[in-house]
Order: sequence, then structure tokens, then C-alpha cells
Amino acid sequence: MMTLDKRATALLCWLKNDLSLTVNTFEPASSDASFRRYFRVTHPQGTYVVMDAPPDKENTEPFIRIARLLKDANVNVPHIHHSNLPQGFLLLDDFGAVCLLDQLNASNAQKLYLNAFDELFKLQTNLSPKASKLPVYDASLLTQELSLFYNWFSQQLIGETIPETIKQNLNSLLSESALAQPQVCVHRDYHSRNLMLIDTDTIGVIDFQDAVIGAITYDLVSLLRDCYITWSEGSVESWLNRYYQRLLAHNMVDVSFKDFKRWFDLMGLQRHMKAIGIFARLHLRDQKSGYLADIPRTMAYIETVCQQYSELEGFYHWLSNQILPIYRQKL
Repeated sequence: MMTLDKRATALLCWLKNDLSLTVNTFEPASSDASFRRYFRVTHPQGTYVVMDAPPDKENTEPFIRIARLLKDANVNVPHIHHSNLPQGFLLLDDFGAVCLLDQLNASNAQKLYLNAFDELFKLQTNLSPKASKLPVYDASLLTQELSLFYNWFSQQLIGETIPETIKQNLNSLLSESALAQPQVCVHRDYHSRNLMLIDTDTIGVIDFQDAVIGAITYDLVSLLRDCYITWSEGSVESWLNRYYQRLLAHNMVDVSFKDFKRWFDLMGLQRHMKAIGIFARLHLRDQKSGYLADIPRTMAYIETVCQQYSELEGFYHWLSNQILPIYRQKL
């Protein structure tokens, strides 16, 4: 029997006393990079997942509101059966414990990614950007996220400051590219750990509470250049082209594949810089050092993209000469 802390005890009391749920087992299901954590509850009719989101640290209102938006858009997200906003508790559908990352391999990747594309396409086409009233992924937010790399990774972890001219040029390039793209609903963390494999043909989408309206390639980058699993550039380009053709057929984009891939690459650079900054912050501030293991893969994406575009020469020169030698000594 697990030892219950104060919040877990309160959560169990809510289930038993307020919801009159017969609880057979109550076990940790998962936690994430935030202060949220999840428990799996078995009862006579099946299982639920319960979210514990301390209200002084996490706001559950966006999760509830966006879950309804995505459910209405026919995206397969967990149904919220009950909520307790003052305490930060939600009772959700249980999508199981198997995420895409657990099952992905060379033989099934094509099928699983095509299924993930289906959910992503619904996200991008069934939800009106204007009517959704989601926050906009504007230049301010894009550059704010880039500052995570400059501050937490470059300055605090490595001890180096990026030259102001290089920083401003990079921020402008990446922001302008993102804002030039068609703007759609963006999950913001549409990757293999947040896509649950409910059965061989059904994918469930979780961790969507930070959704915004932003660039059409953002979630594609999250999925195809995942910080937690790497595929060959040939495979990535093939999958990317397949989704591009789908967007083209539905008049969602009107650019060449070359231009679409440039959008994708530059969007990926912004996302991967943000991710590395977050991984460094989790290590330095939150004592969650396991994420440091994901930096080399994510940094490799950055290096690959930098080598393909002349506009990134200044940033790549600084990265190669000032940052990477120190970082690799720390590995």
C-alpha cells in the first residue's frame, strides 16, 4: 500500500466521500515537468485517472476549457467526469499507460505516425482559431520562449552570454517565419509521450492545456523531430511531405514543399531551443535532472538545421565555438 501525502489523502477523500466512488486501488500513474501528477483509480466498473494540480501552482481551468474545445473538434482527448477546482482535482478517462514512445519502432512507425496525423489534422481543421479564443503565439511569446535557451542553458548552465546582435537577428528570423505561416490550433507538446496508444488503431491526446493559435508546422516538429526519439532525415522528410500533401489538398497551405520545409526547420529551431532551456531549468531550479539526457538529441536537431541555412551562420558559429565545447565537457 502506497504512503499517502496530504494532497493524495484529500484526493482519495474526494473520490470516496464526495463522488461516492468505490475505490479498489489507488496508485501513481505519472507525473510531468510541471507540478501536476496523476493517479490511476480502479473501481468495480473499470478505471479512471485523477489529476492532482495544486491550485497555488497550477490552474486547471485552461485544461477543462481546452478539453471541451478539442472534444467538440472530435479530437480524442479524455472526458472530464468530475472536477473540484478549489482543490485542483479532476476525474478523467483512463487512456492507459502505453504512450507512442513505448511502442514506436521501425516496423510500426509509419502506421502510428499516420494515426497521429489523423488526430493532428482534426486539431488543425475542426477548430476555428478566432472562435476558440485561445491565446495567440505572437512574436512576444516566441521570443520569450527563446530566452529560456539564452538564460537557463547558455548563461546559467554553460556560463556564456549570446552576443546581442546574433540574438536579435535570430529572434527576428524565427519569429517572422512562424508568423508568416497559416495560423491554426497548436497543441504545443504534440510528441510521443503525450500520445497514448489506447489500442492498435486508436490514439488519445493528453497534456493539451497550453494550446494556442500558432504556426501550422509547430506540432509537426514536435511529432517528427521529437526530443525523445530520433528518426532518419529521410524518414522525417517523407512523413513531412505526406502531411504537406494532405494540407495542400485541403487548401491549408499554398507554398512549395521547399518553403514548407523551411518553415518546419525554423519552427523546429525555435522549439528545440526552448526545450533545451526548459530541460536546463528543470535541472537547475526544480532538481529534475533526468531531462538533461534529452539535450544531446535536441541539440543535434539544432546543429542539423543550422548547417542548412546561411541565415543561421552567425548563430551556429557562436554555438559551435562558445557553447558546445563547454557543454560537451560537462557531459
